[in-house]
Amino acid sequence: MEQFIGCDAHKKFSVFVAVNEKGQAGEALRVVHDRMLIREFLSRLPVHSAIAVEASRNYSWLVEEMERAGHRPKLCNPLEAKRRMGLTHKTDKLDARGLAILLRNGTLPEVWIPPSELRDQRELLRLRIFLVRLRTRVKNRIHGTLSRHNVQVPGADLFGAGARAELDTRLPELPIHSREAIEQELATLDFLETEVDAAEERLEAIMKVSAEVALLKTLPCVGNILSMVMMLEIGKVERFPTAAHLASYAGLVPRVHSSGGHTRMGQVCGNVNRNLKWAFVETANLIVVNQRRLTGTHVVRLYQKLRRAKNHQKAAVAVARHLAEAAWWMLTKLEVYSEPRGSQQALSSTQG
Repeated sequence: MEQFIGCDAHKKFSVFVAVNEKGQAGEALRVVHDRMLIREFLSRLPVHSAIAVEASRNYSWLVEEMERAGHRPKLCNPLEAKRRMGLTHKTDKLDARGLAILLRNGTLPEVWIPPSELRDQRELLRLRIFLVRLRTRVKNRIHGTLSRHNVQVPGADLFGAGARAELDTRLPELPIHSREAIEQELATLDFLETEVDAAEERLEAIMKVSAEVALLKTLPCVGNILSMVMMLEIGKVERFPTAAHLASYAGLVPRVHSSGGHTRMGQVCGNVNRNLKWAFVETANLIVVNQRRLTGTHVVRLYQKLRRAKNHQKAAVAVARHLAEAAWWMLTKLEVYSEPRGSQQALSSTQG
């Protein structure tokens, strides 16, 4: 008799519950997160068992061990799974049993499991994103300290070569502890610059043979970094049935509230791929900055039309949605970006 197994994974242990074809649940088993103990437990399960696991922070290594043991892990959306369980009480056993029942009934809100190689490459990409954000925070601290003491360094970029030289001569104007803080922050900034460059070199070495990256670079204002973010976060484009599904995954489709003949568009969803959303919105903002150079293009016309009717934020998100849908068509058809054909089209349309 086939078994359906639910796994409620935590940081230090997981709870497993098996449900048979008749819906009868077995005993809850608690397994400590030691690789040898996990492997021993998985080896005792029926061959090719389906195991439902929530997409939590530590799912990756568990999925790898399940695949290594010849089982079929099924990753699921934890929030949607909780809603579908409809449980009044919450315990590890109930959660694991609920996942197993959803798996048995065919109602598990399953999500895609990236291949292990892609998961590994994403770590390098997300390291680069983390370092850049940390670099920005350090720069903001330096700006704040200088502003508090009215030390104004001429130049558009305080951290360019010329402005850095000028800043070094102005540091004695600061109180001793503020001066030492800025000196340490500048040293940290130099270190972060080196680490960011190293991460980008490794990423470019991985991506230089990628046809998908080359295609995505043909999107307006998309360069090396944004194309790599898009490619690694999208993964296999075949997992998205339509362009709208990719745009929704990237958090670029507003919620719809429709009742009694009244329809209202709400905010975009929050439970999305945030890195992918950032990449498309960042591209949209770059398009806004370069409007003059891109005059007459569809993305600029789309932005300007919505900017007049709504505001910058909504117009930029609409442009980002167009780019996401365009990326789906490009990766699906293996074609470079081209201007949409025809004048009568939806605001987010990418087809002529």
